[in-house]
Amino acid sequence: MHIEHLAIWVRDLEQMRNFYETYFGATANDKYTNSRKGFSSYFLSFPDNGPRLELMQMPGISEQSGDPLTQFMGLTHIAFSVGSETAVDGLTEQFRADGYTIVGEPRRTGDGYYESVVLDPEGNRIEITV
Repeated sequence: MHIEHLAIWVRDLEQMRNFYETYFGATANDKYTNSRKGFSSYFLSFPDNGPRLELMQMPGISEQSGDPLTQFMGLTHIAFSVGSETAVDGLTEQFRADGYTIVGEPRRTGDGYYESVVLDPEGNRIEITV
């Protein structure tokens, strides 16, 4: 058994697709559109052939209330392994230079992970780890 994919409702489908392609090497399938429902999505595949990420957009989806810097119940982050501490540091600095919000500086956690946390363009927490 394995996780096949995770899904995120997004406001700006193209911006989010570009973010994951640019920073995590994702490859998007052809855009799926259901014009009757106003639904569009991409499935993103990653170089390691692990779980895919589905980005979905449709009018009428409610915004989650609250501050993206505050934790909440439910799915809280997506973690990407980039292979080394140096890669964690480098990607974190690339996000900073490109104007993204770093909410967790690179560090070693109590359970032994080396990681940082950045917010994607829509405020989702992305953990960058070895």
